[in-house]
Amino acid sequence: MELDPDFVKEFACLKISTRDISAEELAKFDASVPIKPRAQVKHSSFKHVPQFFYVPPPPDDKLRHLLRREAQSLFLQQKSEELLDNNELQELWSRLEQHVTETTAKKQQLISYDDYCKLRATLSKKCRKYLSTRLFAQLLSDSPYLGSVEIASVFNYTMRKVWLTQCRIGLSFYDDVGQGYLREFDLENYITDLIPTLVQIRDGMEPAFERFYVCTVVKRFYFFLDHLRTGRIRIRDMLVSGMIHKLMELRDELKPSESEPMQLNYFSMPAVLAVYGNYLKLDLDHNGLLSKQELRRYGSGTLTSAFMDRVFEECHTYDGEMDYKTYLGFVLALENRQTSSSLHYLFRMLDVQHAGYLTMQTLNYFFKGLEEQLVLSIDAVRFEDFSNEIFDMVKPKDPCKITLKDLSNCGQAETVVSILIEFHKFLAYENRDDNPQNA
Repeated sequence: MELDPDFVKEFACLKISTRDISAEELAKFDASVPIKPRAQVKHSSFKHVPQFFYVPPPPDDKLRHLLRREAQSLFLQQKSEELLDNNELQELWSRLEQHVTETTAKKQQLISYDDYCKLRATLSKKCRKYLSTRLFAQLLSDSPYLGSVEIASVFNYTMRKVWLTQCRIGLSFYDDVGQGYLREFDLENYITDLIPTLVQIRDGMEPAFERFYVCTVVKRFYFFLDHLRTGRIRIRDMLVSGMIHKLMELRDELKPSESEPMQLNYFSMPAVLAVYGNYLKLDLDHNGLLSKQELRRYGSGTLTSAFMDRVFEECHTYDGEMDYKTYLGFVLALENRQTSSSLHYLFRMLDVQHAGYLTMQTLNYFFKGLEEQLVLSIDAVRFEDFSNEIFDMVKPKDPCKITLKDLSNCGQAETVVSILIEFHKFLAYENRDDNPQNA
């Protein structure tokens, strides 16, 4: 065998050296050997760039953790002192009424920018931070009145900003890591400490039910704000979602005339008891867990066996039975199929091969679950027609694969998922021409 001439030439140039190998050379072969860092180039502009990231202390550094917690507590207390109290809000409203520019025929009180500036001059420095020039410009862009805004809009904005800031400070006290998010344990502590302030909850709740209530509330937050299952949710997302506002509504006294509308609040006691009550009804053997056969009675009782098999394969169970927390995720997914979080959950159940997409083979797996009940139907359905209908509705980029993104973008994700997992939804879709209301 002839050797490559270039290889021979390079090999001939090699020389054996007896000198000591440096640490940097050795590290090229052994990554475990530490290398002293080279001198970093200091640019003059670095002096003007403030530090924007601080590495959290390691878990075993208890002293630094305590120091960080104390610093965070002092910072949050300082922010709390900057909030307007009820007396200051009442004073703001009084000053707004004193600086009204004009009143419309419909009794709407308006303020112009000139009077707005005069108003700001009369306010304290603490209150003036809320009423900025930018705020007036934002309100003016949405105002139907030329050059003026309603004083009610200015006041409502201020109250809402105070309330949101107050909520953020309250949540941040439970941010043990200090990175702007709450872990499940942190949120459980927050809800537990919040319950005594929820007038509509505390009086009618038995102590033994408290942990189930906390579990239900926390699971809803995590289902809708952590569909990627990272184990944490950002405080900012909690505020933007509006769920905190729903929870805080329970602080108000419930008037008799408002008893019916308040049941629409999914954090109210009637709503939580309804979910828990359904769980107890499904638990026929009263062991506190749901078997596959017990869960099949959920809703209309027409969830296919193929889908139920996938649920118990993917979800956390105890000896093949489902606990209350896992059941909550199941219920939230089926009752909110139009949401992105539900689609993430259900797509995980549909993705039998864990490939990140659905194929003809996948659809056939769920079609067989429908076939078990199709024998009771007069008209037989062919798989070819069924699968073609699914692909026509989704219109995926790849004609052989349906990804989660394809399903999200098609505009018919709820329909597609429903006819794959539930027989009566499939039957309603098949007979939509005879029943237009089901289309």
